[in-house]
Amino acid sequence: MATWAVFGAGSWGTALALVLARNGHSVRLWGHNAEHVARLREARENARFLPGVALPAKIEPVAELDAACEADEWLVVVPSHGFRDLLAQLAQRLGWRRHLAWATKGLDAASGGLLHNVAAEIVPGIVSGVISGPSFAREVGAGLPTAVTAASADAEYAQTLAAAFHSEQFRVYTSPDIAGVELGGSVKNVMAIATGVSDGLGLGANARAALVTRGLAEILRLGEALQVDARTLMGLSGMGDLILTCTDDQSRNRRMGLALGRGKTIAEAQAEIGQTVEGLRTAGEVHLLARSLGVEMPICEQVYCLLQGDVDARESAQALMLRSQKPEF
Repeated sequence: MATWAVFGAGSWGTALALVLARNGHSVRLWGHNAEHVARLREARENARFLPGVALPAKIEPVAELDAACEADEWLVVVPSHGFRDLLAQLAQRLGWRRHLAWATKGLDAASGGLLHNVAAEIVPGIVSGVISGPSFAREVGAGLPTAVTAASADAEYAQTLAAAFHSEQFRVYTSPDIAGVELGGSVKNVMAIATGVSDGLGLGANARAALVTRGLAEILRLGEALQVDARTLMGLSGMGDLILTCTDDQSRNRRMGLALGRGKTIAEAQAEIGQTVEGLRTAGEVHLLARSLGVEMPICEQVYCLLQGDVDARESAQALMLRSQKPEF
């Protein structure tokens, strides 16, 4: 069994560390906040981000980056806005390693691009992989059934990732389409804010279904412009994650939308949620990416305008309904 470093001691990083440990791997769970890591070591539980789940002996919380980097395999699970900075630090410690995986969902804060392009820029020649799919950390931590995708352009590495994480409770499929898997896992956060706003306004189940379906159409259009495989976006990391994030209140992005639809401010909603809401940043990044590629994404556009303060929640919903009639396909 390999020793893994999981960089990011939030809810998702902790959940994936648990999957690895349950599969017999030793895990060094790294967090940038030394006080948080000390609490993990003492309580043997991530009481802040994943309460009620004991950390097995195979998980060693560490605050020293060098100590974590001594592991055989690396998995980055920090928020997308910290991805580039962490990779720059890891690049100095890469040594003999030629593989790097991440489970971060989102786009690069600096360029608005996909994260595998950031990895290619900072650690050129690295064989990269991503794990993504419809997966709430709390359910993974509790050992409930989950299915995700491990993607890499290198088929052997995709299989290595899948083998490390696959279990009776955590099913892992493989894919060569890393760009498609990353795209689906990013844009769905913006769509979840939109469906949350709709439900917060009390617009009903019909409106929610319409937003999810038309949201998928927008993701497919963006995917076509980026030349990703449409089948990826219809799979676990695309449609699967979209449905999960848009329809269940465990989603932080959906809860943000619900709060905005009920008249709360972003700051008030953020304080209640207490964790990173990726869609707040991703909305702006998707807006710029779609504009640069000439892709029409009206739902994402309205979420962006809402978050910028250009419209209120009801105005954004009305703007979508007042769009001119057109063919569905």
